[in-house]
Amino acid sequence: MIVGSGFIFTPTNGVELTMSDWLEAERRVEKAQLLFESRLWAEALEEIDAALTINPHNPSWHAHRGCLLEELDRWEEAAEAYQMALELDSTDADVALAFGAVLARLGRFSRALTIFEDLAKQYPGLEPAYCHRIGIYGEIGRHDQAEEMFYLAQDIDDECPQCFFHMAGSLITRGRFDRAIYCLRRVLELEPEYPGVNRRIARAHRAQGNRDLAKEYYLREVREDPGNTDVLYELAEMTLESGKVARAAARFAQILELDPDHIESHYALGRIWLLRDQPEAAIRCFENVRSITDDPDLPGFESKVGEALLRVGRYKEALEILEESVERYPDDLNSLILLGNGLALLDKSDRAADTFRRVLAIDADHAIAHECLAVCMLREGRIESGLNHSLLALRSKPDFAAAMHTAIRGHLELGHWRDARSMIGRALRLDPENADLKRLRRRFPYYLFRHAIGWLSGPFRRHF
Repeated sequence: MIVGSGFIFTPTNGVELTMSDWLEAERRVEKAQLLFESRLWAEALEEIDAALTINPHNPSWHAHRGCLLEELDRWEEAAEAYQMALELDSTDADVALAFGAVLARLGRFSRALTIFEDLAKQYPGLEPAYCHRIGIYGEIGRHDQAEEMFYLAQDIDDECPQCFFHMAGSLITRGRFDRAIYCLRRVLELEPEYPGVNRRIARAHRAQGNRDLAKEYYLREVREDPGNTDVLYELAEMTLESGKVARAAARFAQILELDPDHIESHYALGRIWLLRDQPEAAIRCFENVRSITDDPDLPGFESKVGEALLRVGRYKEALEILEESVERYPDDLNSLILLGNGLALLDKSDRAADTFRRVLAIDADHAIAHECLAVCMLREGRIESGLNHSLLALRSKPDFAAAMHTAIRGHLELGHWRDARSMIGRALRLDPENADLKRLRRRFPYYLFRHAIGWLSGPFRRHF
């Protein structure tokens, strides 16, 4: 029996049935076959279930039930159906292959490998017993064994598209993109409509930075499967990475038209609104995410929500979310920076400074943390410490405009006129139209004069 090729009718394995029962079960199976051929999986499953209610000891019907459950993406039940079929007839290699493939799909790799290994021992020329193991070994990081299985499978059948597809997955995991793309093109040569191959080629090109080629293959995949929101999302994500923000936003909006509950697209649009400095719109997108799920598994979600709330002045709400984020992800530097800024905005400079020090304990060269800590120090009147941190920020990031401004303030406060003048000139070379810097340069003689007057009126004025 070949699973998925049609329904095969078998004897009742000794179950005592009346003639009418037997005819009813056979009629149900015949009807299921017609529904199967029409791709009416749910209706076909109802008929098979009815037949199995009459005769639950027919292994072929259990196997076909597993096939139908696969089509309905009910993988756990499919595994149970195949297992029942094998318990009734352990000699069916095709059912064992189907069972192993479903177990691999469910992530039960050890059991699946055992099944395929046993099949290879019983039937050394059974190519799928090697082919499936390529994919499993690639998934669990045993790439040398994946290659070994690939070459063993090639000795039996060197034109199996699935072997090349599995081998490409292993190669992509190891960053060997050129060889992976070769394997995937072989898949297309052997089976032009192989599902998901264009998407995998697109991912390989994207990983190499070849966005134009990646886009070409993503669009091929979209043409073959226009409603696949996962593919559309990857294409939109890549568009955003390339800096085409408006086009990316349109792609995310298109996904939401197809699937209004696509939380990744709501989140992506929220991030885009933040990029466009429209935090209120970003908050609405983040609220859409929260309305779909209470605990979104999205990287940096709490951090982005906190950032949007800070920008609109909802500081206390922002701090609650950011503190929760830092508790869950203590090494999330972005959340720590935002939390420190929120504390500073609420005039909690001591706690803010401690938060920025936590960042520096993780990354001693973090320019933004040094700059934020510099501002805290200046607020507390610790000018030298503030200046030192601003200079450390500039050491890590020489064109950091905010750190230059802080360093200028520190130099001026301490009377380091030459350093202040040099820093103003350096900042203006980077931003020649900056009005604040121009005003500071114009007022520089005034600072000199004010300092001199202060010095002459100080404790040493009697010497002049």
